Amino acid sequence: MNLLASLRYLVALSEHRHFGRAAEACHITQPALSNAMRALEAEFKVVIVKRGRSYAGLTPEGERVLATAQRMLHEHSLLQQELASEADRPRGPLRVGAVPTAVPVLARFAAILQTLHPGIAPTVLSLSSQELETGLETLSLDLALGYTERMKLRGTQLQAWPQYTEHYFLLRRAAQPHPDALQIGAPVPWREAGRLELALLTPDMHNRTIIDSAFVTAGTPVRPVLETNSILTLALSVVAGSLCSVMPGALVGAVRGYRELEALPLVEPDVRTPIGFMAPAAVRPSRALEAALALARDAGWLRHVAAHSGLLAG
Repeated sequence: MNLLASLRYLVALSEHRHFGRAAEACHITQPALSNAMRALEAEFKVVIVKRGRSYAGLTPEGERVLATAQRMLHEHSLLQQELASEADRPRGPLRVGAVPTAVPVLARFAAILQTLHPGIAPTVLSLSSQELETGLETLSLDLALGYTERMKLRGTQLQAWPQYTEHYFLLRRAAQPHPDALQIGAPVPWREAGRLELALLTPDMHNRTIIDSAFVTAGTPVRPVLETNSILTLALSVVAGSLCSVMPGALVGAVRGYRELEALPLVEPDVRTPIGFMAPAAVRPSRALEAALALARDAGWLRHVAAHSGLLAG
């Protein structure tokens, strides 16, 4: 039995919660995956996978094996990176995720990181807050960009690197297209925005929780006429139709090229949300992650991100 390979299959089974999908993700057949699980059970002399016609979860002993598998695979990846890297040239993969509203910032970050360190191969993922937290907990993510205020909600010990404070805008079509690009207009109260036909993210998104709370505080609970978990759909619903939307500065910055749009800062209440990078505090970072964290603390990068998020004053 190849122990590392079998542990990798176990992690995939836990992530996909389905034998067929886990086998496909590992590029093996389903019988091969099942045989690997039986081999692990024989190796550790415990039942790892609950028996049933389909995947029903792991036993308590299986959860302990899974936690060890995640740590072993993480250490294996660290060793591979250390052996492949030179002193000032980190190499290796880096899995980074962001909540959908912060994806434009993470895309810029990953592109700059890869330019600075061509040996690093970032994988950029758009994930919900809960998925980010689970990814950090299971070590399937190296770094997450999201709402640092949620850190206290999970038992995993996380370390945070503040990036920017997000502000919110009413995005709508302008009465007349602007000559060059999207313009930032005069502030508008949340109460007034709540009377419009709105497209918003779905209720399972933390961003939606923030927006709903602001409307309630303003005395105008809303029912959007369109909901989506796609930021592209959110933007295009305003561009192509008569709907308005509420977006944080990072998303407004990403659609600044649409000169037929305008964004109005939302006030009363003044909602500000801290966004930062997060990583497990007790896990030794890889060479690629060390390089990413150095960039996250760089003054030049922080000036850059401030110009493309928040109040968009840059």
